[in-house]
Amino acid sequence: MIDALFTYEFLQNAFLSGIIIGFIAPLLGLFIVVRRLALIADALSHVALAGIAGSLYLSQQVLFFSALNPVYFGIGTAVGGSLLIERLRTVYKHYEELAIPVILSAGIGIGAIFISLSQGFSADLMGYLFGSVSAVSRQDLFVVMVIALIVVAFIYFFYKELFILSFDAEYSKVSGVYSRFIQLSFMVITALVIGASMRIVGILLVSSLMTVPVAAAMQIAKSFKGAMLYSILIGEMAVVIGLVSAFYLDIAPGGTIVVTSIVLLLMILGWKKVRSARQVLLKEEEVV
Repeated sequence: MIDALFTYEFLQNAFLSGIIIGFIAPLLGLFIVVRRLALIADALSHVALAGIAGSLYLSQQVLFFSALNPVYFGIGTAVGGSLLIERLRTVYKHYEELAIPVILSAGIGIGAIFISLSQGFSADLMGYLFGSVSAVSRQDLFVVMVIALIVVAFIYFFYKELFILSFDAEYSKVSGVYSRFIQLSFMVITALVIGASMRIVGILLVSSLMTVPVAAAMQIAKSFKGAMLYSILIGEMAVVIGLVSAFYLDIAPGGTIVVTSIVLLLMILGWKKVRSARQVLLKEEEVV
C-alpha cells in the first residue's frame, strides 16, 4: 500500500483529506456534543444530500452545471440549511429543537425528488453517500484544506466564547459575549465541515465522525481540553485504520471509518468496565 500511496494521486488526496477531516470533525464535534446539538450534523448532512442530488440532476439537464463540482452545491445547501435552522430556532424560542427535524425532513424530501428524477447518476451518488477514495480529487483536497484553516482559526480566536456558550448560553449573553454572531458562525462552519467530509466519509456517515470519537473521548478525559485532544486522536485513528481497511478490502471508506470509531468506543467502554471491576475487587480485598 505504501508503494501505491506514492504512485497514485487519488490515494494521496484521499489520505491527506482524511487526516485533515479526522482532525477538524471531532474538534468541532466536541462543541456540538457538549451543546447537545448532535442531531444538527445529521440534519445538515441530509440537506447536503439534497444539494448533491440537485447538482447531479442539473448537470444532466443544463450543460453549464455539468462542469461544476457537485461538492460546491452540497456545501452551499448545507450552509443554507444551517442558516434556516438558526432562523427557525428564533421563531420557536420555546421549542428550538423543532428546527432540526423540520430541516432534516426537507433535505430528505428534496433529495428524494431529485434522485427519483435521475437518469443514471445513482453510481455517482453512492460515492457521496458512503464515501469514495478514488473520487477524491486535488480540488477536493484544496477545499478541505481551506475549510480546515477556517475551522482552526475560528476556534482559536473564539475558543473562550465558544466554551462559555457551550456550557451556559444565558451567562454568555449577560457577560457580553456576542452569542448571536458566534452561534451563527458556528452553524455555518459546521455546515462547511460536513460539506468537506462528504467525499471521504460520505454524507450519511459524516455526523458519526463528529460525534463517536467525542463520545469515546468523554469516557477517558478529565477536562474539556483533554476531551478535545482525545477526540482528535481517536478520530485520526479511525480515519487511518478505516482508509487502510477500505483499500485492502475494496469497500467504501466511510463505513470502515465509522465502524472503526465505534469499535474504539466499545474498547474504551470495555476497558473502563474492567478497570472499575478491578477497583471494586481491590477495595473488597482491603476491607477483608
